[in-house]
Amino acid sequence: MKQKRERLVVVGGGMAGAACVDEVVELEPGKYDITLLSGEKNVNYNRVLLAQVLRGETDVDDISMRPGQWYADNGIDLHSGCTVTGIDRRRKCVITGTGAEFEYDRLVLATGSKALMPPIPGIALEGVVCFRDIADSDKIKAIIERTGVTKEKSGKRAAVIGGGLLGLEVAYSLSTMGVAVTVVHLEDRLMERQVDIVAARLLSADLEELGVKVLLGKRSTEILGSESAEGVKFSDGTSIEADLVVMSIGIRPNIELAASANIYCERGVVVSDVMQTYDPAIYAVGECVQHRGKTFGLVASVFEQARVAANHLAGDSSLYFTDRPNSARLKVPGVNLYSAGDVTGKAGYETIEYLDKTAGLYKRLFISQDRIKGVLLYGDVIDGPELFGLLVEETDISSRRSRLLFGVAGGEAGVLSVKDLPDSTIVCGCNGVTKGHIVEAIEKKGLFTR
Repeated sequence: MKQKRERLVVVGGGMAGAACVDEVVELEPGKYDITLLSGEKNVNYNRVLLAQVLRGETDVDDISMRPGQWYADNGIDLHSGCTVTGIDRRRKCVITGTGAEFEYDRLVLATGSKALMPPIPGIALEGVVCFRDIADSDKIKAIIERTGVTKEKSGKRAAVIGGGLLGLEVAYSLSTMGVAVTVVHLEDRLMERQVDIVAARLLSADLEELGVKVLLGKRSTEILGSESAEGVKFSDGTSIEADLVVMSIGIRPNIELAASANIYCERGVVVSDVMQTYDPAIYAVGECVQHRGKTFGLVASVFEQARVAANHLAGDSSLYFTDRPNSARLKVPGVNLYSAGDVTGKAGYETIEYLDKTAGLYKRLFISQDRIKGVLLYGDVIDGPELFGLLVEETDISSRRSRLLFGVAGGEAGVLSVKDLPDSTIVCGCNGVTKGHIVEAIEKKGLFTR
């Protein structure tokens, strides 16, 4: 008699939920009957590349991590455009907006996050949007087409509120689409979590050359307009015109579904080191979770959480999640910026620095007890992954200090070469691909192309 398989239900078809499904199928393909419930119609696409979709360099099919047929081929019951409204923990079932129920033995919550929208007058006006998914991209394109927000049309402008990674990528995309765009940022420098004041000045100058205007130290207090956005007003009484306002001031974990089922939440869905909630049958991964007091927004952490959860669901139970340093790279053509670890300077680390203002080159390492704690590169970022490897592995760099900023990737004598990098070194931050994954693909699977 064929043994009945356990039922695994995953709520959320974004990068975290889909990655968890991928890993379970890879590790133990016959263990579960898997159901994937996705609120979006487009499942498992690379959100890191969303700005490229907005500016027309690629489309959603090109950034999809798996074709739809893959799910059918692997026996996965995929429901896209499916809204989950409740979890009955006593009966172990998930309930959708249509009243359909899906029973589970194990449940994974990957409900992601929601964009922060400031509670200011005019925030609900037509033309005010966030930028989190394909639907937001389509909405922005529709607003541009409808309002004619172009440089050629006098007085028509767009504003991006928030000068972080995503905000700058959106602003650049809008500029390439013929939109006169202004980035409005509350702090005294852009990307204040990833850069210092020197790199921020170089960044602002380069963005201005690319057609993106930058306003710093501006607190937005009102979206002006009657039915649709006409401008943004600031706390100092000044304002700018804008028919399109993109909010990019941060995210908050989407815990509504978990909280409604009385699953313990604080800022996020609280999980253990194996991504298990306080209900042992329910796991959570991605931007919705809170682990040891921290929430997460970068993909490297999200993919690692998916691997850990899948490892335990598959019955191995050898992995556990630890919060490792992350790296960030701005995806704006012509702007080379790489940042990893702690580059705020608040911890009082010693630094090694190089600056060539004319060439637009800036390199700075933050060091404590002969270990790299932060990496900041501007203009020349080729050594970023290698330096990041030293940071993650907490390598003693005392014997190579004089060479760290010059030619790490070139394999100079006494300097780390690629073959010396640990398998955990992230090669592709977008997909969480490590050196170990690439070596395994070559050695065990005979794969030689991307």
